Amino acid sequence: MSEQEIIFMFLKIGIVLVGLLSVTPIMLFVERRGSALLQNRLGPNRIGPLGLFQSVLDVLKFIFKEDRAPGHVNKFYFSLAPIVTVIPALMTFAVIPFAGNDFIIANLDVGILYCFSIASLGVYGIIMAGWASNNKYSLLGSLRSSAQMISYELTLGLSIVGMIMVFQSLKLTDIVAGQGETLFSIGGYNVPKYGIFIQPVGFILFLVSSFAETNRLPFDLPEGESELIAGYHLEYGSMRFALFMLSEFVNMTVASALLSTLFFGGWHYLPGFEWLAAQFSDGSPDKAYMVSSLFHGLSFVIKIASFMWFFVWVRWTLPRFRFDQLMNFGWRVLFPIALLNVFVTGLLIYFGVL
Repeated sequence: MSEQEIIFMFLKIGIVLVGLLSVTPIMLFVERRGSALLQNRLGPNRIGPLGLFQSVLDVLKFIFKEDRAPGHVNKFYFSLAPIVTVIPALMTFAVIPFAGNDFIIANLDVGILYCFSIASLGVYGIIMAGWASNNKYSLLGSLRSSAQMISYELTLGLSIVGMIMVFQSLKLTDIVAGQGETLFSIGGYNVPKYGIFIQPVGFILFLVSSFAETNRLPFDLPEGESELIAGYHLEYGSMRFALFMLSEFVNMTVASALLSTLFFGGWHYLPGFEWLAAQFSDGSPDKAYMVSSLFHGLSFVIKIASFMWFFVWVRWTLPRFRFDQLMNFGWRVLFPIALLNVFVTGLLIYFGVL
C-alpha cells in the first residue's frame, strides 16, 4: 500500500470510530427527549439548550465515578465481560460501505458472513457478565440472552438469503451497487432495485430479528426489570455499565446500517440529493468526487438515523413480550416464514421474475 492509501485507511477508521463512539451521548438525548415526546412530557431541559448537554455530563459522570467490583463477584471475568461485549460491536462496522465503494474499511468477499459471525460474539460477554456476577438474576438474564440469540439468529440469517440469491454476492458493496439499478419505471420516475421492493418479507423478518438481537423492547428479556431487576448488568456501575450501554447503542447502529445497506440502497442518494450534489460541483473531477462522497455519506447517515428513531419509538410504544411468547414467536412464526421466503424467492428467480 502507498502512503496515501495508508492515510486514507486510517482516515476511514477514524471516521467510523468517532461516529460510533458519539452514538451513545446522542442516543441518550434522543431516548430521553423521544420518550418525553411520546409520553407528553418535557424530558431533560435544564443543562444547555433543550437539555443537549445533559448526556455529555452523564458521560463525564460515568468516567469519573468510582469503579469498584462487589466482593462476591469473579473480578477477572467481571471486568473482562464489558470489553468482550463492546469490541465485536465496534468491529462489525468494518465491512459496511458508508459513502461509496471507496469508503469502506475492509471490502471482504464475505462481508455479510463477517457481520453475522462477529456480531454473534457479543453474547459471550453477556454470558460472562451473568456468570461472573454470582447473582441469580444476572445469570438468568445472560441465559435468556443466549437462548434469544440462538432463536433469532437463524431467522436473521435466513432473512438475507433472498438478497444473496438475487444479487449473487456476499459482498456488501456488490449488493449496494446492484440496488442502484432500475427495477421499473412509473410516471417517468425510475424505481430503484432496493431490497425493500424485491424482498419485503425479508425486510420485515430482518427488522424484527434485529430488535431481538440488540435486546431492545419489546424483546429486552435479558434486562427485564419487572422480573430480573436489571438482568445481566445488575451488579455493574460506572464505566463498566457504560460499556454495556455503548455496545447496545453501537449494535443498534450496526443493525440500522445493515437495514439501510441491504434494503434501502445504502449510500445511494436520497431523492433530491443528486441535484444538490450537482449544484455544488463546478466541473472539477476532484471536487465532484468530494461532493458526491459527502452527499452519499449524508444520505447513509439520514437512513441510519431514521431506523435509530424507529428503535426508540418502538421501545416507548410496545410492551415487553413474555419469555415463552418470545420463543414461540421466533420458532413457530418467524422461522417458518423465513424458510418459506427463501423457497418463494428461489421459485421467482427460476421463473425469471427476479
